[in-house]
Amino acid sequence: MTTLLTYLWQVLHPDQACQGAVSKLAAQRAVQGKKPCSTNTGGYCTARKRLPEELPTTLARETGQRLHGQSPKERLLDGRPIKVFDGSTVTMPDTKANQKAFPQHPRQRPGAGFPLARIAVLFSLISGAVLEWDLRRYKGKAQSELAMLSQMLGGLSPGDIILADRYLCAYCIFALFLGQNADLVTRLHQSRTAEFRRGRRLGKGDHLVEWSKPVHCPPWMSKAVFALLPTAMTLREVRVRIEEPGFRTKSLGVVTSLLDAELYPAAELAEAYRARWQAELNLRSLKQVMQMDHLRTKTPRRVRTEIAMPMLAYNLIRTIMAQAAQRRGCSSREISFKSAVQILIAFQPYFLDAEKGALSPRYEAMLSAIAEHQVGDRPNRFEPRAVKKRPKNYPRLKEPRAAAKLKLLQGVTA
Repeated sequence: MTTLLTYLWQVLHPDQACQGAVSKLAAQRAVQGKKPCSTNTGGYCTARKRLPEELPTTLARETGQRLHGQSPKERLLDGRPIKVFDGSTVTMPDTKANQKAFPQHPRQRPGAGFPLARIAVLFSLISGAVLEWDLRRYKGKAQSELAMLSQMLGGLSPGDIILADRYLCAYCIFALFLGQNADLVTRLHQSRTAEFRRGRRLGKGDHLVEWSKPVHCPPWMSKAVFALLPTAMTLREVRVRIEEPGFRTKSLGVVTSLLDAELYPAAELAEAYRARWQAELNLRSLKQVMQMDHLRTKTPRRVRTEIAMPMLAYNLIRTIMAQAAQRRGCSSREISFKSAVQILIAFQPYFLDAEKGALSPRYEAMLSAIAEHQVGDRPNRFEPRAVKKRPKNYPRLKEPRAAAKLKLLQGVTA
């Protein structure tokens, strides 16, 4: 437990250094009047290696599922539970073990890139909690987001609605979801065209259409499962027009297995799909605020633990945000995640020396402070996809660092 709590503090600390985490533990023991511990990081690093990989993974999933189950119902789509799926990539130290498990991008020269992994996450829309995730190589058979989503189907409950981007708009994915009594809302894939003169018309830019089973089995699915899929299915296609000035997309197609136009109006489908952007914001919180963009561990086993620990810390922060939002009478999506982390770090030392009866008032004061930091209400915001700050003018390293250092040495000696 000491190792786990110290690891959590390391994840939340701005520089995420082992030295800072061990020093924090030493200070905590001193405040509590316990026997002082060494500030040398060797024992802590050894203890981290012994930490079972399943422990943080199980805790993260359990905290996420518990928060999702205790959250209020969504006002969209008949109040059914809505989950959001999205994927991204992370890099890690350039070691032989990491390169073997997670090879670098194939277009990079050997020794000039970092091991690259693809990560896919299933979030709760109402609370933002991480419910499921998967980590795989960036390239290769059965390494795509489609394959990872298919592996997460066991974590779905009957009646769930999943929001996903158009890469997930595939016949086989829809068929798998329907087999789990769950529904999917995605953007129409760019290779498909919605022809609203066909099918059964439900309204303007809204119709039911029949999709046929593909001829070939996709590489991420087993042939046995593919053979069990139905030969055809009825899906609903909705055309959404966007009249907001500055938006790049003026019209988009939404595909869903929610066929009842009265229970699930086209306007609500459009609003729900727009809420899919919350997955992008949640991934930004994980990669930027929790600093999961570039990992630090040097072996694949520890890489997976280093992914699970930020997930656990993220879900614990989301739990605190939900408690603050409940007291404020607002949604936890309206509260700043980064501010919540900063306030928790600021209050944490004062919990250690709290006398009996003083802990609860301090905790309530922290929740009140977190609830004050609501994100700005900026509907239909748009920004240019460009940055003003110029990067430092250093050349790219296009060969192994050892080879580059040897050239520098030879140049000096010459």
